[in-house]
Amino acid sequence: MGEKAKIQKTPIPSRDEIDKQWYIIDARGKVLGRLASEVAKILRGKGKPKFTPHLDVGDFVIVINAKDVRLTGRKLDQKEFRWYSGYSSGLRSLKYSNLMQRNPVRAVEHAVKGMLPKNRLGRKIFRKLKVYAGAEHPHQAQKPKPLEI
Repeated sequence: MGEKAKIQKTPIPSRDEIDKQWYIIDARGKVLGRLASEVAKILRGKGKPKFTPHLDVGDFVIVINAKDVRLTGRKLDQKEFRWYSGYSSGLRSLKYSNLMQRNPVRAVEHAVKGMLPKNRLGRKIFRKLKVYAGAEHPHQAQKPKPLEI
């Protein structure tokens, strides 16, 4: 009991130690919520050994074919996408069946954003998500690795 116990501190990765990869995910036939939770994990970096909750250690994610994502059950007809304009009586809503026809990218982004932290870090992490309705994307130069979910 005479000698002091050596305290081991948790290592915090520096900016140089964090390497960010680019991944591409094909959303064709995938269920929206399950896709969004996997994408949120990758964006956050939860699968990495150097994961730190208060740092952005995650990777970039490109989601293609967002127009072909599925919703289970009767969500397509019953679930509503809601937003508020800021004015009195400015609450607007749209059925997911209409949203998927108009802007499927927004549906995927909304699902992923809801699974990220609601603070500055969450907003920073969300900027690493790139969603496209079709199969084309302008990120060939980053050499994204295909990821199967």
